[in-house]
Amino acid sequence: MLTPLTGRSVIVTGASKGIGKGIALRFGAVGAKVLVVSRKIEDAEAVAGEIVAAGGTARGVAADVSSADDMTAMAEAAVAAHGGIDILCANAGIFPTVPLAEMSVGDYDKVMDTNVKGTFLAVTACLPAMKAKRNGRIVLTSSITGPITGVPFMTHYAASKAAQLGFMRAAALELAPWRITVNAVLPGNIATEGLAGLGPEHVKQMEASVPLRRLGSVFDIANAALFLASDEASYITAQSIVVDGGQILPEGGMMAPELDPAA
Repeated sequence: MLTPLTGRSVIVTGASKGIGKGIALRFGAVGAKVLVVSRKIEDAEAVAGEIVAAGGTARGVAADVSSADDMTAMAEAAVAAHGGIDILCANAGIFPTVPLAEMSVGDYDKVMDTNVKGTFLAVTACLPAMKAKRNGRIVLTSSITGPITGVPFMTHYAASKAAQLGFMRAAALELAPWRITVNAVLPGNIATEGLAGLGPEHVKQMEASVPLRRLGSVFDIANAALFLASDEASYITAQSIVVDGGQILPEGGMMAPELDPAA
């Protein structure tokens, strides 16, 4: 059992839906004080309201991770509301699809501004509060796409997710003297609101590509983030955890045969 995170101050960016919402709800459920960050205040407050309704402590804040001023205000809000910053889950990201031959500089820059610069700005905004405590946990939401695998029409996204891991390794070295760790979770195919809109046949195809024969839930990712933010992970830094149900494993697409449920 992990040491309780009761009373720890946690910031989760991109927390209005999908993986970010799952992370925020999970940390709220274990007693952490959660700052729910989204670009729209009504979305952030809705998730914060769910945490509070379940008996937790949370506040919603509107902020764009690509804005330095917004990230500074976010960190200040966490300190004012929750007494400091113990954990940052830098989750905000976008994943548009554009063929490489049709990709504009604007398309590329938009992804990099959110996924890479947004990570940098969120982390640096939280550093003064973490350094003051000489302790902290930073958990990045990267992806298997880019660091390990590739997906057509997502070259900008793949590049951004690989860049996050380079940032993680260098930052971990710099921040180690303050006992601040920097790690990452690399999700595979996760069941989110956006995925459901692609239709049941598409979902079935995605499930069939996963050895465990199911898509991951947002709480599968949240649980990995929770571990990396725990006291038990205090000696782990600059590492990435793949949470994908074995999706990256099949060689040449080969999968084990379906088992007879009666066997």
